[in-house]
Amino acid sequence: MKPLAENKKAYFNYEILEKLEAGLVLIGQEVKSIKLGRINLAGSYVVLKGNEFFLVGSNVPPYQPKNALPDYEPQRPRKLLLKKAEIKYLIGKSSQKSLTLVPLKVYTKRGKIKIEFAIVRGKRKSDKRERIKKRESDREIRRAMKEKF
Repeated sequence: MKPLAENKKAYFNYEILEKLEAGLVLIGQEVKSIKLGRINLAGSYVVLKGNEFFLVGSNVPPYQPKNALPDYEPQRPRKLLLKKAEIKYLIGKSSQKSLTLVPLKVYTKRGKIKIEFAIVRGKRKSDKRERIKKRESDREIRRAMKEKF
């Protein structure tokens, strides 16, 4: 199951606590566009409106720009398809302080387009700096080991 789009910044900016999967409500040309990998998840998030969850801030350009619907909005909120038990659980989690819902990747599963999102907590700047230092030191160790052999 190869992802059609990934939000790589989410792994760096947030501490991922739990991952969930949901379907997306889309129109026909959005499905074609997403299956070509033309969706941008950067800066998007999941928000609660009423008793439903929506993906906000994602950009899905039209499949054929010259043949797009006249009232097509590439950044419209898209409803997530979840079970009642999942919705109740997420309402409780999203109401907790400092927890957010962020999309991680979009992929197909048995012909349907699914989105994987996570319950996350924002990282501090110092945590991010530590991770960068660790990555650089690991890279230097690998280089030294490679030169040695």
